[in-house]
Formats: sequence, C-alpha cells, structure tokens
Amino acid sequence: MKIAELHIYSHDMPVKNGPYTIASSTVYSLDTTLVKVVADNGLVGWGETCPVGTTYQPHHSKGAVAALHEMAQGLIGTDLLKPVMLRRNMDSLLNGHRYAKAAIDIAGYDIMGKQFGVRVADLLGGAVTERVPSYYASGIGEPDDIARIAEEKAAEGFPRLQIKIGGRDVAIDIAVVRKVWERVGGRLRLAVDANRSLTTRDTLRLSRECLDIPFILEQPCNTIEEIKAIRGQLHHAVFLDENGEDLATVIRAIGDGVCDGFGMKVTRIGGLHAMATFRDICEARSMPHTCDDAWGGDIIAAACTHIGATVQPRLNEGVWLAQPYIEGNFDPENGIKIEGGHIKLPTGPGLGVVPDEGLFGAPVASFG
Repeated sequence: MKIAELHIYSHDMPVKNGPYTIASSTVYSLDTTLVKVVADNGLVGWGETCPVGTTYQPHHSKGAVAALHEMAQGLIGTDLLKPVMLRRNMDSLLNGHRYAKAAIDIAGYDIMGKQFGVRVADLLGGAVTERVPSYYASGIGEPDDIARIAEEKAAEGFPRLQIKIGGRDVAIDIAVVRKVWERVGGRLRLAVDANRSLTTRDTLRLSRECLDIPFILEQPCNTIEEIKAIRGQLHHAVFLDENGEDLATVIRAIGDGVCDGFGMKVTRIGGLHAMATFRDICEARSMPHTCDDAWGGDIIAAACTHIGATVQPRLNEGVWLAQPYIEGNFDPENGIKIEGGHIKLPTGPGLGVVPDEGLFGAPVASFG
C-alpha cells in the first residue's frame, strides 16, 4: 500500500473567547496545516500540524507548508505500511522540520489503522484506558481570575491544571500560584509553566517562596544550560517542554539529570512513531510526561489521544487539547471533546475521525 496522492490544506482557526496568552505569544487566530494522503488502494489518511504563532517554537505555519512542498513529490510511492521507512524517506528529502513531517507520519498511521481495521492506539502498542486524562492550561492572568478558573476546572473533573506564568514581575506569578493553592489545595495536580520566560534568579525566587506548595516547574528558563545551572537549588520537580526538541535531546537531558519529566508535543518530536519511542524511553527511566500538542483541530487531537491512551497510567501527566478554544469540530459526528476532564478514545479504525473536507476549501497544493 503506497502513497498515490498527497494534498496540503491551510485552515484558519480563530481562538474562541480569545486571545490565548502565554509568556511568548498572544494568540487570536492560528493557521493549521492539514495533509490528506491517498493510498493506491483508495484509502485516505489525514495528518495535521499547527504551530502556535512564530515565537513559541522555531516552527510556523508557512514553514510547515513549505516543508511539505519540498518533500511531497518525493514521497509518492512510499510504502505506508512501513512507518520507519516513511520516516527515513522524509529525512532523506529534507533535514529537520519534524513538525511538518509529523503531519505525514500521522496520516500514515491513520491509513494503516484503516487498512488493518484497528485503532491507532492499537498500532502504537495498545490502549490501557478508554478515558484518557486531560489537563487544562489557564493562560496568563491575575491571581483571582486564575484561582477562579482553577476551582472551576477542579469541579469539572480535570486531574491536572497548568498555570501559565511569565512575561511580568515574578511577584505577580508567585501571587497567582499561592492564590490557586489557597482555592483548590490538593484537589488537582499543579504545573507552573513559564514557557522559557524566567531568569534563573526569578526561577529560584518562585521555588523558594512557594516551598510549601507542591507543583511541577515546567520549562522555567530559555535553555537547558540555564536550568542545569540552578537545578540543585530548586525545591520543585522540573519538566522540560520547549527544550525537548528531539529524541537525542531527551536522551541527553535524562542522562544528565536535568529534569524529572517532560511536556512533549507530538508534532515537535516528529509524529507518532517518534512519540512512541519517547514514551518507551520515559517508561524505562520512570519519567512522567504529557502527550499533547501546541494547537490544532480534531486530527492532531485524535493523534494525541491515541498515543496518550498507551502511556503507563502512573507516568501519564495528561493530554492537552486546544478543543476548549476552538469553535466546532472538523468531524461533526466523532469530533474529539474533553468531558469531565477526560477524553474518550475514538472507536473507529485509524484515528477514528473523518474531517469534513468542505471546511478546508481547495488544497493549497496537490501531488501525485
């Protein structure tokens, strides 16, 4: 079963009740890039990648389209039942750009699942749950506002809350963390995510002034070197997110003892094949981690949910979806939703979602 056609789409996604604010970005609308892969037996698979603007990571939507253009013709004829060979073929055509390659990888798994009549989670090793834990990311806000959101999300059933901080006086961030703890206590696990924005000085202050509050300190500083320099002085567990750029970096960070876990994005690491390898590395070293992505619609949401369903429960920090910030679904019938702080694993073959192509308009490019 080989790639016969490849079609690239760009689709605008306004942020519902936006903007969504993190230390590096204020987001009102995002362009998601979708890939439709048609096999020579007529089966269709979908992939997606959706960078959060141009400053969150060294990724952007126009770059995704350009990278897919560069590879597409060379991928025609590639065997879709051999994901390792698909990845190697992409690497032979273009160096780097894993976030664009991920869309092809996801589409390949979608088709493979349809060919064999099984879910992507089964192809990735098997689901350990049909109800995948999610978590909610607050965005940056004032102490009382974020504490109110925390209480609402605890009541909804979310097992974890990610508090966004950074880009301002760290005293305000400390006040936010303390107000959230005052309001929800231990009703849900807390992660405090600076998205690379804190200095080592402010990171140390945050940890010292919140010594009594249990939380994960996620990606506080811009570089691994900065985090490594203060690691021994921190009182909280540290997760890498943006710095976990590839499998080699993950292996190095674990070996050097830089972190206690990861916030990992499916598209950043290169797709579901690489994500499954990452999952197994983390399990070998008992490293908790998330299985999510920067943004996107039903396709990327389904991919994150499928790999998230295969993670050993004690190491699963949850699957974050952009769904609460998006109006509607690509698949009106089987669209991915968070309910009670958890996500129901799709039941259909492949990803289990089939987007309405009419939403995307004409492809920006077609090959085959």
